[in-house]
Amino acid sequence: MRVLVVEDEEQLADALARGLRLHALAVDVAYDGQEALELAAYVDYDVIVLDRDLPEVHGDDVCRDLAARSAASRILMLTAAGRVRDRVDGLSLGADDYLVKPFAFAELVARVRTLARRSPRAAPPAMERAGVRLDPARRTVTRDGREIGLNRKEFDVLLELLRAGGNLVSSAELLRAVWDEYADTGTGVLRVTLTSLRRKLGAPPLIENVPGKGYRF
Repeated sequence: MRVLVVEDEEQLADALARGLRLHALAVDVAYDGQEALELAAYVDYDVIVLDRDLPEVHGDDVCRDLAARSAASRILMLTAAGRVRDRVDGLSLGADDYLVKPFAFAELVARVRTLARRSPRAAPPAMERAGVRLDPARRTVTRDGREIGLNRKEFDVLLELLRAGGNLVSSAELLRAVWDEYADTGTGVLRVTLTSLRRKLGAPPLIENVPGKGYRF
């Protein structure tokens, strides 16, 4: 699940992002409304956690802009204003849910997960290549009819490689798609995930490493 946290209080934004990542979510952060709109223009977020009082572009305008684009992202609006009128105004702009500061982090996580489940986007069709069949809707993988158990990250890496249709996918692109823009490239997390994925897929090997360029299926 991909989440964008939009909050101008940098310490709060970073704390929310760290907490959500501990719940296995890929999280990007924007500290103002203009940055949020730029990120949302090229990343298909499942949920956007949007502070209402933002610099550059106000949160209301960000919400209104995303709604006008008919974006599939669900919006959870955060605000210090807890009056009924404020909540009604926020929802009328296109927000899907509303959370008043201060809030319990556990409630934020629950609301984010609930919104993601309500996402209207259709699941992509199953993909098959070289005997490997991946079903995004059921999150299942088989090779020559044999079921393969993958963890969340292994599945998502394989999905990105299959989507590329045999073209190269760079390490940076995989990290950005499966983890987030703040993934530490020095940790070797991608290499470890790919090693495990190759082992589970079995022989003959199907994932090629092109040194200095990336990977392809």
